[in-house]
Amino acid sequence: MKKKSVLVLASVMALGLSSVQVATASKNPEKRCKACHNFTAKNKVGPGLLGVFGRKAGTMAGFKYSKSLASADWVWDEEHLRKWIKNSKKAIKEFTGDKKAKTKMPKQNMKGKKADKIIAFLKELK
Repeated sequence: MKKKSVLVLASVMALGLSSVQVATASKNPEKRCKACHNFTAKNKVGPGLLGVFGRKAGTMAGFKYSKSLASADWVWDEEHLRKWIKNSKKAIKEFTGDKKAKTKMPKQNMKGKKADKIIAFLKELK
């Protein structure tokens, strides 16, 4: 058991994450979003998330979306966000009805209470 703990600690250190960061990320799932998104109108690797809840998908100014998202016809509501943060690759196909639809966002597998927390957080970003 001690050997396993040392391996986990070594892995965390190799990634440049402190144990505090790992613990914080598990308690605050929105920290995971911050790697690619700002919680403002400023874009990063992903679009800024300010005002995302209730906004038409694929419309954040200045962000270069995939063709599939640029032509989106849905609004980011709880149902769409829940599916998106669980598996964006599957969700984009479902939302567009196009089996070839793509998104740059990797699958996040966020569900249950973690998804609830993220959605509540996104609703507050106004």
